[in-house]
Amino acid sequence: MAVFSPIQLITSVPPVTRSFTAATVLLSFFYIYLQWRSEIVYPVPYLTLVPGSSLFYPWTFFTSVFVEVTIYELIFTLIMVPPCLRYLERLWGGIETIKFIVVTVTFANIIAFAVNWIEFAVLRNADLFLYGMQYHGQMALQVGVLVAFTQLIPEHQVQLFGVIRARVKTLPMAYVTLSTVMCIVGFQCPFIVIQFGWFVSWIWLRFYKKNTSETLSGGPTYGDRSETFALVNSFPPFLHTPITFLANTTHKYASQFHLIPSAGADLEANHTQLGSTRAEAERRRAMALKALDQRLANPANTSSTVQAPRPPSSTSSSKAETTKIPDEHEGGDLGTAGKASR
Repeated sequence: MAVFSPIQLITSVPPVTRSFTAATVLLSFFYIYLQWRSEIVYPVPYLTLVPGSSLFYPWTFFTSVFVEVTIYELIFTLIMVPPCLRYLERLWGGIETIKFIVVTVTFANIIAFAVNWIEFAVLRNADLFLYGMQYHGQMALQVGVLVAFTQLIPEHQVQLFGVIRARVKTLPMAYVTLSTVMCIVGFQCPFIVIQFGWFVSWIWLRFYKKNTSETLSGGPTYGDRSETFALVNSFPPFLHTPITFLANTTHKYASQFHLIPSAGADLEANHTQLGSTRAEAERRRAMALKALDQRLANPANTSSTVQAPRPPSSTSSSKAETTKIPDEHEGGDLGTAGKASR
């Protein structure tokens, strides 16, 4: 009987997920220890994102992802995030997983930082908006992996808490709705980063992520322009018209200023996806499979014509050559090569 040790469990986890989880545990416990020893509200401004002080600690726009400030938050994060990252890393590879984490967390924090400074500029309350909020943890990454699963397995059904059943594609917007409610009742920090993480991760997966498993015209493709992953599908039907107009307008100007990779016409309206590189790759694969099936279904031809062109010579004309293929009595297929001329 084989014994599965904890060491084998750890080594079976891909390296990026393993390193990310270890950093989360270590920095979270380090922060909790310092918070327990200190009487200051936010004792470690060089690890978490505090809008008023992060200008002096710019690395906190990313390192804040490793810090959960309570044991309960840490437990929830360890239950949810590492298994999801493990799945994505095995599918995407380590480099693309790192890119996804960095982009989702960093840009979500940058947007939250900007929002706080705008609120301060309008309301002039520095104690609240600059030094009274601390962005930390992996809420932005949590909704980001949900968006990734929406792209990969949208129709897969999951069971939450052993009671609630839901399709994967409904989970990101449910989490965003929770974030909206929490912000309305006064908990802007850290729940607002859920909204920003959702949008940033969708943009990255839609336009910028490198699809190493798919090649078109000899090179890799980027993003996912498929109809099922359109932004409008994340919203209820009564919002489709304004969202479609806003998405198309934004996409038009982003393409004009080369802010997103060009992929031909790519419209959100009425679920239309024209010129999609991903759709084109899928179409070509389907055509290749269909052609292969037809060739396997048809009986082999009894004869074939093979062109045997003569190598170019320095003379102004070349002689025609005829190459004979051995017939079936000589161990080959019956056939005669055609003439090759200039």
